[in-house]
Amino acid sequence: MKHYEVNFDGLVGPTHNYAGLSFGNVASVSNAKNQSNPREAAKQGLAKMKSLTDLGLTQGVLAPQQRPDLTTLRRLGFSGTDAKVLEQAALRCPQALLACYSASSMWTANAATVSPSADTQDGRVHFTPANLVDKFHRSIEPDVTGAILKATFHDSKYFAHHQHLPSHTDFGDEGAANHTRLCQQYGHAGLELFVYGRSCSQNEHLQPHKFPARQTLEASQAIARLHGLDEETALFIQQNPAVIDQGVFHNDVIAVGNQNVFFYHEQAFLHPEQLCQDIRRLLPNTDLHFIQVSEQQVNLADAVKSYLFNTQIVTLNNGTMAIIAPTDCQETPAVKALLDDILTRNTPIQQVLYFDVKQSMRNGGGPACLRLRVALSDQELSAVNPNTLLDDTLFNTLNQWVDKHYRDRLSFDDLKDPSLITESYTALDELTYILKLGSVYPFQQVG
Repeated sequence: MKHYEVNFDGLVGPTHNYAGLSFGNVASVSNAKNQSNPREAAKQGLAKMKSLTDLGLTQGVLAPQQRPDLTTLRRLGFSGTDAKVLEQAALRCPQALLACYSASSMWTANAATVSPSADTQDGRVHFTPANLVDKFHRSIEPDVTGAILKATFHDSKYFAHHQHLPSHTDFGDEGAANHTRLCQQYGHAGLELFVYGRSCSQNEHLQPHKFPARQTLEASQAIARLHGLDEETALFIQQNPAVIDQGVFHNDVIAVGNQNVFFYHEQAFLHPEQLCQDIRRLLPNTDLHFIQVSEQQVNLADAVKSYLFNTQIVTLNNGTMAIIAPTDCQETPAVKALLDDILTRNTPIQQVLYFDVKQSMRNGGGPACLRLRVALSDQELSAVNPNTLLDDTLFNTLNQWVDKHYRDRLSFDDLKDPSLITESYTALDELTYILKLGSVYPFQQVG
């Protein structure tokens, strides 16, 4: 039986805008209120997906959320026609309007935590949507995320779906952005690394003080229980609170792993030496490669600015690995020098490929933010909704769909335009037919 790691990238939604809603995410806040280009953003994401299929990898697509979220705006007391709701929200509570227009579901690394069947007690692939309670604009995503995941991975023989954790900060869960998996081969039992920023029972000095720690230990432990993991397949690791305060809002901004390679900054974790010992102990038969980057090689500011660690590490069909990096890495001298040097080392990483995803980067998400990793056997892959797997036909269809429905610029004033509701809902309605998703969106009549 063959096994694959499939990247399911989020399609950038038609309301992609720069609202600066994510406190703690330096890029998001620094680009707040700039004019965005939804069409370019969607095409940049699609181009990255297509390039991975051209490398011989299997690539999937996850649909965006329905935006604007008029249901939430009405729950906040705005009433009347849809146009009136937008007008009132823009005047009285613009932050709520921005939140309900957010296209942040494009970063599917936050969509869910996924455990492959090789690790779980019942031998199924398990999915738990992230509750994302730390940010209002993301906390309204989980129900639709769960529906999209069920429409994509719908066969209960192979896939188990859990409801998102209770929506309380004690169980704050940010999904796969704080989770990675190490193994010898994708089909072998592996070690799932759950990285958390704080614990509800923890001393205050072990928590960040400037920016919030979004992932809790209690949430990570709950997901491990739901997924049927045990002490041999789950390891809980505390992120260094000092790096959270420097803009490392998720672990995938400072570390990334793939199979037997673990690539991380020396300041990423609170107890890095103990972590390496624990990984070696729990994966005794795995030929591990630890690539630790020192502050002297790449300082933390450059790592965060370039998203050096928010790269994807993918395994190619010949068994070697490639790093999928944003062009920002290529444009940052210390980072480019480090990546060049990695290619000279005795590790599985033999290529670095650069992609322009600047529309996403300016909003605080690099290549790794854009994808949800799902390790699948060939039988499990055959049970995935085939209409969500990218090929030349789907790539062309989605590009044409973007050209038909997306604007090439969007500013705050545009969000008050009721015609944007019609444009967005029409686009998503058509997308459900393209991807054969069924009724995943709670569409409302446009008035």
